[in-house]
Amino acid sequence: MTPERVPEGWIGVLGATSVTGSFVLERCVAAGCRVLALSRGAEEGEQGGVRWARTATVIAAPPAGVPLWLCLAPVWCLSDYFPALEASGVRRVVALSSTSRFTKSTSSDAAERATVQRLVDGERCLQEWAESRGIEWVILRPTLIYGLGRDRNVSAVARFVRRFGFFPVLGAAAGLRQPLHADDLAAACFAALRSPAAANRAYNLSGGETLGYREMVRRICAACGRHPRTPTIPLWLFRVAVAILRVGLRRRQFSAGMAERMNADLVFDHSAASADLAFAPRPFRLQPQDLP
Repeated sequence: MTPERVPEGWIGVLGATSVTGSFVLERCVAAGCRVLALSRGAEEGEQGGVRWARTATVIAAPPAGVPLWLCLAPVWCLSDYFPALEASGVRRVVALSSTSRFTKSTSSDAAERATVQRLVDGERCLQEWAESRGIEWVILRPTLIYGLGRDRNVSAVARFVRRFGFFPVLGAAAGLRQPLHADDLAAACFAALRSPAAANRAYNLSGGETLGYREMVRRICAACGRHPRTPTIPLWLFRVAVAILRVGLRRRQFSAGMAERMNADLVFDHSAASADLAFAPRPFRLQPQDLP
């Protein structure tokens, strides 16, 4: 189905400076929507058809007449804004979670397991708050996001490849992946604000192509103009490399759990989102603007 037109009023966007936020704002402006974009360090004022405001300002003095809100910040942060959203007259909240709540629940990395718990708690908190006040909620759980060279997934691999000329993998690295472009995620976010069928539902959002982890890395290498070199190394060596990257080079997006999942299929069905949100993600074809 095609989602209906956005109702009258403003759209509030929390975490508007994220990679997905850039595409969301473009879509909102192109559709003629009035947008209130929030960021902790935003320079307040009008810019490109968007009204920017600091989050602290909005919490202290909530605006009226903002019935639709989109949270691109971590879902567990949303509860801090519940009073402000209520004061603004919110009728629907769309929040981003992650399929990581399913794929990292048994990770050997304690930090990853803690993140999973925060995702679970954040989703539950949103649902309980919204349902107790008659507010519609929509939760979107994307898979591996990439785009604009600002993501923490594809871009992290690309930076490693550019620096070292290769990317090490564990075993066959045949675990399946579905990279999702941030613009396709933005399209789903915008549709979720409008679709009557999406009210009080959660959706898994995956990319338009399923490919093995090693093949994904090879495509990133090729996009970086490097020969695809993906040497296989043992887990103990990967753990050592991760420790060096996280401490010595401050690359905290790498973890031992990441290596352990290289041979696990992290695949999700997005047919429900296709039906309710007209979700049609693109295949994994990296463009120059997708790289750091």
